[in-house]
This record gives sequence, C-alpha cells and structure tokens, in this order.
Amino acid sequence: MNSDGGLHIPVMLHEAVECLHLRPGGVYVDGTFGRGGYTTEILNHEAGVKVIGIDRDPSAEIAATRLQSEFRDRFQFVTGVFSQIDEHLQRLNCPEVDGIILDLGVSSPQLDEAERGFSFRQDGPLDMRMSQKGISAETIVNTWSEADLADVIYHYGDERLSRKVARAIVENRKHKAIQTTLELANIVRSVVPRDRSSDIDGATRTFQAIRIAVNDELGELETFLTKAPNVLKSEGRLGIVSFHSLEDGCVKREFRKWCEPLHNLSRHLPNLNDYQPIFKYVKRNGITATDQEIKGNPRARSARLRVVEKC
Repeated sequence: MNSDGGLHIPVMLHEAVECLHLRPGGVYVDGTFGRGGYTTEILNHEAGVKVIGIDRDPSAEIAATRLQSEFRDRFQFVTGVFSQIDEHLQRLNCPEVDGIILDLGVSSPQLDEAERGFSFRQDGPLDMRMSQKGISAETIVNTWSEADLADVIYHYGDERLSRKVARAIVENRKHKAIQTTLELANIVRSVVPRDRSSDIDGATRTFQAIRIAVNDELGELETFLTKAPNVLKSEGRLGIVSFHSLEDGCVKREFRKWCEPLHNLSRHLPNLNDYQPIFKYVKRNGITATDQEIKGNPRARSARLRVVEKC
C-alpha cells in the first residue's frame, strides 16, 4: 500500500475494483478499510453501490468519518476484525453481500508512524498492535521463551537464522528490557547480515514474524476464509491482496478447495467427481502489479491479487 498525503492508495487499486465486477445497487465489504482507498474507488466507480468498511485500527475512523459525511447512507463503518465479518453483517441487517475485498498486511501510514512500532527504519516503542489493544511486540520479545521466539521467527518470517536471533534476543534482555524498534533491529542485525542479493535489511523477516504473531494475522485470515462463502451472494466475488508467501499460500489453498473438483489418489477409493465446486476462479494464477506501479511503489513487487466468484 502507498500513501498520497492523506488518502491511502492500496496496491492494484483499479485491478481489484474491476475484478469485483460491481453491480448497480450492490453492497460490498472493504474488510481492511485503512484510509479508505478501496472504498472511495468503489463508491466513485459505480453510482448506487454501498460499502461497509471494517478495520480494527482506531486511526481508520478519521477517514471513515470523512467518507460518511461525503457519501451518507452509501457507506457504513465498523470498528473490528474482518474475521468476524458474519457478526458485523448480522448487526447491520445485511447477512449477504455482493463482494468483498481484503488488502492484507500493514499499511504505509502505520509504518510511517514511529509510535506504532511497526518499522525498524525509525525509532519507536515496540508495539505493532493494529488494534492498539492486547499483547504487544514488547511483551513477546521480553517474555516468550527462546524456543517460542525461534519458532515464530522461523515459521512467520522464514528466517533461516531464527535460532541465533532468538538466542541474541534472550541474551540481551537479561541485561535490559528491549523496548524500542531500533534496539530490537540492532540485536537482529548483529546475527543476520543484510541480504546483498536483494538488499533486504537483516531485521526485515524478524519484524514481519513478530508483527504477524502480535496481530494473529494468519489466524484472522483462516477464520475469515471459513466464513466468506456464507456471506457472499451468488455471483458475488472475493478479492484478496497478499504480500508474503504465508498469506498467499493460505488463500491459494482455500480457493483451490472452493474452485476445483475433488479427485481421489487411488482408483480403489469411492468416486468423488460428483462434488460441484462452489466458486470459480476469476483469474486462476492471480494478478500481479504492473512494472509502472512497482516503480512508483516498490512494495507492490511482492503483492498478488487472487479473485474468485461464487457459483
């Protein structure tokens, strides 16, 4: 995602909105509202559509208030997590919708605010909480066991030196609690060198892993995916933009279950070909950002948009 001085512009904005195939009078959910980039594009793209924005970050309410004053009854905002989409929609007396869009991960405004503690590029408190509630990164770094830290950093960050990182964290916190982003970044960098082939900072994967753990990002996504089919109308579409392999793999596997017939691995087992897929791919292998977008926003390089339509 990128920022244009106030209005938040998500990656592949136009591609995502086009893939939703907006219907006149339809109701759509922007499950990661942020600064309202997708929502604004949807509302401006098709007259008469309505959008329900969901975000757990309290700072999103500022943009939501602005859009409510502009679009009136065409926009509603819910403070909460997208994994509870079914509950949010029930409270709004709107059990089914025509489309859902999610833009996973952390936003540029969150990264730019040092006090949120998401980025190691500027010093700030070790926080990383999107909702600004619950367990913080500081708590994880200073209280979790070396084994648990190593597991999280390996599985969520794909950091091959996870054990060395965890050991360095534990050794350093014996002398002083680790309280700031730069303190943690420097500890990680002491055992993980910068990747010269891609120029990735040594702290990148560890910060990603801890952020995912703090916000239970994979758990939120997995829960959402169990509920999405039940809240989409027939011919309704779901689009998800992911930024790393863990998220994308989760989305890809679930979409495959929804879209592809079941096949037995053995001819001796019962025939499963009677199963009818409940969704179909809009574009089987997903959509990636254009070279032009990547040039203006390097973060778009790792983004992939996957879209399916309910049968």
